[in-house]
Parts: sequence; C-alpha cells; structure tokens
Amino acid sequence: MSGSASTRVTAEKCLWREEGGGAEAAARCLAFLEEVGIEVDWIGPDDEAQLLDGLAIIGGRLLVDPETPIWPSDLLHEGGHIAAAAPEDRPTLGPIEADPTDEMMAIAWSFAASRQVGMPLKHLFHSGGYRDDSAKLIQSFATGHYIGAPMLGYYGMCADMQTAMAQGTASFPNMIRWLR
Repeated sequence: MSGSASTRVTAEKCLWREEGGGAEAAARCLAFLEEVGIEVDWIGPDDEAQLLDGLAIIGGRLLVDPETPIWPSDLLHEGGHIAAAAPEDRPTLGPIEADPTDEMMAIAWSFAASRQVGMPLKHLFHSGGYRDDSAKLIQSFATGHYIGAPMLGYYGMCADMQTAMAQGTASFPNMIRWLR
C-alpha cells in the first residue's frame, strides 16, 4: 500500500497489541501525530528491510506495516524521534541509529504526547520494549523524573519548572511546540 488520501493509515486497517490499548489507543495516537505534522504512511516493499516491530522511519515519515501487531505507544515513541530531529534533517531522517540523547528525547516526547491522547503509563512504557526498563521508566515519569525533558527544553520544545515559573508558562510535560 502506498499513502494517499484514500488509503491513509487508520487504526481499523492495522493490527494492534490489545495489551497496549488496541485500535482505540492507536486511533488517538494516529490523529495526534497527524495534528502535530508527523506523516504516517504505509510501509512499501522497498522499505521492509528497515522494519522494526511493524514500524520504520524513512524520509522523515513513520511507516506502518498493517500486518504486524504494533504497540500503539510505539507510534508515539517513533514519532518522538521524528519530532526531535532538526528541521533540516527531518526530510531525510531514517533509519534511526542508536543514540542515547535522541532516545531520551523520544521517550520524553512520547510521554508528553501520551498525556494528550489519554494513554496510561503502563501502555506507553509497555513490557514489549525499553530493554526491560519499563518499570523504571513508569516509576521515573510517575514521580516527575522526566528523563530526556531537559534536551527537549534545550531545543525550545518545552520549559523546565524553574524556567516556566520565571516566565509564567506551563512546564514539561506541557509542550511549547511539538516539532523541533
């Protein structure tokens, strides 16, 4: 399938992990990504080598394999990689290489996004990912230890508590802007 207005990615056309919120959660995530300007499209036959758990980032777009059961929150996490990329790098982004700073920004961004779509932490930081650190991430974010948020702040995407109080604005997990 190739993306067009008539074949846009919808939750009904894909397989979703029910233990991660299923199609209902995926629909909210897809709508949110579209709203903030992150393009989601179908994976093409030439893109499958980049596939990881049903998702790939190629050309700055999030690509979905409709036949692979996907954790809905992985849409937000991978969207976070796209969102945190420099604007000049976004059009050619992908595949994502392992980078701890980029990973932490994607985690923080996905947390802020999860609040917008009403996704609980247990679905966001699911047991199927995060190298067995799901419980640690849930605990950290539930107690206000926002791993990766300082880097989002550095790029002007959010404000830390001290800056927010000084400027009279909302702090992370509220976002100033969703794309770097």
